Amino acid sequence: MDLDAYRHSAEAFLSELTAEFYRHYAGLKDDYEIEPIYARHPSLFTRKAVDELRQLAAEASPGGEDRRRLVMLSDFAIEGFIGQATKQLESELARREAALELVVDGGRIGFRESAVMQANEPNGERRAEIEDARLELIDRVLNPLYRELVGNQHAVARELGYRSYEELCAECKQVDLRGLQAQTAAFSAATEAAFADVLEPQLRRGLGIGLGELRRSDLPRFFRAAEEDDRYPAPQVVPSFIETARGLGFALERQPQVVLDVESRPNKSPRAFCAPVRVPSEVYLVISPVGGRDDFAALFHEGGHTQHYANVDHRLPFEFRCLGDNAITESFAFLLQHLIEQPEWLSRRLGCDDAHELSAHARAVRLIYLRRYAGKLAYELELHGDGHADYDSLADRYSALLSEALQIPWRRETFLADVDPGFYSSCYLRAWALETHLRAHLQERFGPRWFESNEAGAALQGLWREGQRLTPQELLAALTGQQLDFTVLLSDLGLAP
Repeated sequence: MDLDAYRHSAEAFLSELTAEFYRHYAGLKDDYEIEPIYARHPSLFTRKAVDELRQLAAEASPGGEDRRRLVMLSDFAIEGFIGQATKQLESELARREAALELVVDGGRIGFRESAVMQANEPNGERRAEIEDARLELIDRVLNPLYRELVGNQHAVARELGYRSYEELCAECKQVDLRGLQAQTAAFSAATEAAFADVLEPQLRRGLGIGLGELRRSDLPRFFRAAEEDDRYPAPQVVPSFIETARGLGFALERQPQVVLDVESRPNKSPRAFCAPVRVPSEVYLVISPVGGRDDFAALFHEGGHTQHYANVDHRLPFEFRCLGDNAITESFAFLLQHLIEQPEWLSRRLGCDDAHELSAHARAVRLIYLRRYAGKLAYELELHGDGHADYDSLADRYSALLSEALQIPWRRETFLADVDPGFYSSCYLRAWALETHLRAHLQERFGPRWFESNEAGAALQGLWREGQRLTPQELLAALTGQQLDFTVLLSDLGLAP
């Protein structure tokens, strides 16, 4: 195999695919045309290419940079090989999502817009009506495609000689999924008793209800924290991010490679995202405005991704710039996102000197997310574990596991729509732990106002320049000598025994 030619073609493919993703999910075009992109790069994802790269990775010297690159390249090829089997379904899912409309009270709401409307809706019954209508469409229109997509993932894993899609992902991503699940289950057990105590006062303050009355449809409104809109003024969303970046030594006006897309469009995805079309020379930061705290959280999270990709050393090999373990970039995203709940940042950037309630709300939201993703990981291991999915039973297990994690009834309709490919839930979980270590390191070295330190920015840039060459454990060990430990989150949340 000509590895240089393969890498050149792989980078072009990723760039085209990410550009198409950006245009569609930013609401700039209705169709999601990924099949022609695969057609332009026919040699990337053949069985022959997959087998050759797996063999080269297996034969490379352990611990060397060549092996590191080949493992990443093999993962890319296998992911693309699966993508070949699912690309038509992914295109059709995107097309249907963009075209679907909910009917609520005789009015029509775009499927993707409905999540934004639900978060902005002050009436609990209407929130439930919006969610009911969306879940009905997911179950009736989208779930048949999701079933086929997951079935294809499982079939390709077996075709490649793996016992299951779980085994494929664990090997390709170099992640001990079962070990991680043991850690996250221990976290959930350790926070079980405190969960209601952490949530109850914030729910009553934000929604006027307790945990016993909370419905899944209320969560977007709770996360939205509309009662704090005065503290998170909409006109300050973008300026506060620009000033924070400047405090770290990054002036966005001198970063022509960064494009900030905050315009509202009918078919724009409600889920904020960063689209690194070319790393590091063309990076899009996209958010769908909701208002208040959510806008700040979304912009700062995706801004963390953006600064990471925009500061990668352009001389790095393709694999280290564009591939690798996404827990790395997610940790940088969470690092900036969590600034908006820090008292020092709130005081300096938004003039908010009484941040106790904001921090308490953020603590409750983090605990919800951590327990929810621990439940998701447990469910996904069942979904992808043996390769033979019984969808009715799995939908019930999804509902049971998430209901237990969040102590509220959790509907079953999203048992496949709530699953990202490649066990991406494991990236988020490990990123939350890594971010907690990174934040503690920055605070210890540069003080509680590290976000105003050019030296802290230079330290971050040194990490960002590495792209995703290192694993999360390697990055942390090199920086602090510590082991990546999920229990650090208990201390950070004030819930350590």
